[in-house]
Amino acid sequence: MLNLNGITVRLGGRAILDRASAALPPRSRVGLIGRNGAGKSTLMKVMIGQIDPDEGSCDMPRDTRLGYIAQEAPSGTATPFDTVLAADRERAELMAEAEHTEDPDRLGHIYERLNAIDAYTAPARAARILVGLGFDEEMQGRPLDSYSGGWKMRVALAALLFSNPDLLLLDEPSNHLDLEATLWLENFLKSYRGTVVVISHERDLLNNVVDYILHLEGGRVTLYPGGYDAFERQRAERLAQQEAARVKQQAEREKLQDYVARNSARASTAKQAQSRAKALAKMQPIAAAIEDPTLHFGFPSPPELRPPLITMDMAAVGYNDTPVLRRVNLRIDPDDRLALLGRNGNGKTTLARLIAAQLKPMEGAMNASAKMNVGYFTQYQVEELDVGDTPLEHMSRVMKGATPAAVRAQLGRFGFSGERATQKVGSMSGGERARLALALITRDAPHLLILDEPTNHLDVDSREALVQALNDYSGAVVIVSHDRHMIELVADRLVLVDNGTAQPFDGSLEDYTDIILRKADGNGGGNGGSGGDAPKTDRKAEKRTAAQWRERQKAAKNAVSKAEKEMAALAAERSRIDQALFDPKSATGAEAKMTMTELMVKRADLEKKLEAAEESWMEASAALEEL
Repeated sequence: MLNLNGITVRLGGRAILDRASAALPPRSRVGLIGRNGAGKSTLMKVMIGQIDPDEGSCDMPRDTRLGYIAQEAPSGTATPFDTVLAADRERAELMAEAEHTEDPDRLGHIYERLNAIDAYTAPARAARILVGLGFDEEMQGRPLDSYSGGWKMRVALAALLFSNPDLLLLDEPSNHLDLEATLWLENFLKSYRGTVVVISHERDLLNNVVDYILHLEGGRVTLYPGGYDAFERQRAERLAQQEAARVKQQAEREKLQDYVARNSARASTAKQAQSRAKALAKMQPIAAAIEDPTLHFGFPSPPELRPPLITMDMAAVGYNDTPVLRRVNLRIDPDDRLALLGRNGNGKTTLARLIAAQLKPMEGAMNASAKMNVGYFTQYQVEELDVGDTPLEHMSRVMKGATPAAVRAQLGRFGFSGERATQKVGSMSGGERARLALALITRDAPHLLILDEPTNHLDVDSREALVQALNDYSGAVVIVSHDRHMIELVADRLVLVDNGTAQPFDGSLEDYTDIILRKADGNGGGNGGSGGDAPKTDRKAEKRTAAQWRERQKAAKNAVSKAEKEMAALAAERSRIDQALFDPKSATGAEAKMTMTELMVKRADLEKKLEAAEESWMEASAALEEL
């Protein structure tokens, strides 16, 4: 049992955690969630003892072994395999002592303990964990310093999992993982025997792994049974009850205020009025459920272009005259939604850079529309933002010549309105910086959006807002992401980048997930049972529904635009006829040759057409509003 007892943590005079209390059941798997900046990492640091709370305590059984990834990734000449093995300190110390001790009794105790902790199967377990996280046999034997920071963090995660702590604490573990490694991690955590607390914004991970959600909001925590979908349902019910109670209380307050105002001056009712005034003063107002204005993404719609936007014919691309991908045949049309699948290192980012024209084909042909504008999002853009500048200063630099209103309007599409536009980037969360980077790359209404891991650092609500914005967006989209929820709801086509090329994947994301899990299990079969087919069917249907919804919305927008243009043209023609009727000498064009009777007949005909156009506009607007 892990007990959080009234934990309060103040940073800079502000209470990050305010009497947070919860009791986590033993061997439970808990998803710790909350908006960016809510204090999730702070609470986790209290759990591991890195931060002493100003008030309260975190209690757990004595001798509980804690496991948590340090902020600094491992480095040096040691290999990933050796680093993971060394994470089990007891095994490493016993093995080293067995090499040197000459005491037969002590040696007997050492071997007995090594057997008890299953020490001799440790190399196989370490290798399995590393393979699951993407390290093949050759990669396991290379020095750590030959890897990037993201791969080093995978080694740190592997070492933590191998150490098998009683309380496993994970802070956004999938941020450095691809889809394949995320799926493996989910399976690993499902069967973990200790207690798990994981900070994550991955809806699928939270639904598939955890059996409790610990929601942090306003410095307080609330424990909900079930996964993320169950949490959303329960929280929606609580908010509805809260709003109903608030409305009821507001009515009661108004009733008391009215009584006090009418009866305070009367001697006969002064005491009753005074009593009600006291009751009114003691009444604690129930807060309204406030919608966060920053939960907003709005991609500007690009002007229409004829298809295709891009075609590739047997294209090859790579670096330093060495191809990474060959024989790539791909076509992207203005309304395409593609997701690139495949393990990290297989060439997804290389293909994305080719599509964005940051790399040129080494072989074959690639043709792109001359008028096409591309917006390309990567994590590097987030990291390269100037921490000393504000969103307004960043946007003003890239929108040279634009009016201040236009600059503010683009920032407002992504939740940076008012004072938020003038805060320093250095004080912003990772999610806020990601939103700013998205605002910057879409300033010119691109025809094609290329998003390479756009959900890193975005909380669940912000990810959902991004999905909705992409479905509203009328241009083409290419996504590289390990967020299955986003891929399923946005992408209509899947492209598998593997074995040195990129090919269409004939199947759903669920089909691809099944293939990956079968490979991880080392067998060709699934879990069996008829119940496994239902989620697959549901997700396919959900994806089809999202695509159909986008088509309907696009048609409705086109209908609104067409009606508006027709109304404007008819109104302009009616104005010319009115001018000719009012002052025949000023008439020009066809109206100057018409008689007064003809002008009157023409005007009546225009009125009918304008009325019909307005009716069409109202119907199309109502349809669009409903969508």
